[in-house]
Amino acid sequence: MVSVLAQSHRPEAGNGNDSLGRPLRDLRISVTDRCNFRCVYCMPKEVFGRDFQFLARTELLTFEEIARLSRVFVALGVEKLRITGGEPLVRRDLERLVALLAGIEGVREIAMTTNGSLLAAQAQALKEAGLGRVTVSLDSLDDDVFQAMNDVGFSVARVLEGIEAAAAVGLRPVKVNMVVKRGVNEGSVLPMARYFRGRGHILRFIEYMDVGTTNGWRLDEVVPAAEIGVIASVTQPFCRDCTRARLSADGELYTCLFASHGHDLRGPLRAGATDEQIAGQLRSIWSGRHDRYSELRSGATPQRAKVEMSHIGG
Repeated sequence: MVSVLAQSHRPEAGNGNDSLGRPLRDLRISVTDRCNFRCVYCMPKEVFGRDFQFLARTELLTFEEIARLSRVFVALGVEKLRITGGEPLVRRDLERLVALLAGIEGVREIAMTTNGSLLAAQAQALKEAGLGRVTVSLDSLDDDVFQAMNDVGFSVARVLEGIEAAAAVGLRPVKVNMVVKRGVNEGSVLPMARYFRGRGHILRFIEYMDVGTTNGWRLDEVVPAAEIGVIASVTQPFCRDCTRARLSADGELYTCLFASHGHDLRGPLRAGATDEQIAGQLRSIWSGRHDRYSELRSGATPQRAKVEMSHIGG
C-alpha cells in the first residue's frame, strides 16, 4: 500500500509548502539518542552521565517503521534522507535500514552524519546497502584538544581512519564538519585547512550553536563567519531557505533544529493509522510551520526550552 501511495499521491511541484512558502525536501532521521562521545557542545558529561535515562528499545522506531514513514515523506516531496543520532553507528545492523531506504522510489540521496568512531569497520557494508555520502564530525587534529572536546579520550587517528575508509569504498566526497568554539579550538582552524587541502574531502567550519539547553551556550563563544569563513547559522541565518524536517528516534517530528516540542508520529503509526492518514497529519504539520529561530535569535532566546541536538541530530 505504501509504495502505491508514493506513486499515486505524490504532490505536484509547488504544493505542500509551509506558511513561509518553504517546501519539504529533506528528512533527517535519528535512529538513536545514544552516543559514545560526550562532546561538550552537544552531550556534556555532567548532564548525560551514567545515570541519564536514554530511550528504551521499545520506544525506538523499528527500521520497518522508519522506512514506512520515509515512504510517506517521499510521497509528499522529500528527496533527501539523512541518517543521524545520537551516533547512528551505535545502533546495530544499520545497513539493513539503509537498504530499506534505498528501495524507496523517489529518494535522490541517502547520507549519514557520524562522529566517525565506528566508521572504518562499517563503511563497506553501508556503501553496499545503498548509502551515498557521509559527513564526519571532527573538531581538531590536535589530540589534546579533540579528546577534551569529545570528553571520552577518543583519538583523532581513529576518526581519520574512518574518513579514509569511507572515501575508499566510494562514500565521497566526505564532508568534515568542525564546530568552532572560541577559547577551545579556534587555533585548530588553520591546521585543519592545511591537512584537508587537496585530499578530496569537503571541510566545513560551523559556528557554535545554541542547540538544546545543556551546552551552556554563550554568544561570545561563537567564532563568527566574518572572522574565518564558516557556516554562519548564528550570525548569518538561512532560515528562509530551510526545507528540513527531523524525525527523532522515538517517532517525534520536529520542524526546526531549535524546536521546543515535536509531533507524535509513532502513536498513530502503532495504533493502525493508514499511510493516507499519516500523510494528512504531515501535510497539516508542515503547512502550519513558521519556524525561523535563527533569524529571531536574541539575548533571551538561548534560555528558551529546546530539544537537545543529541535527540534529533544536527
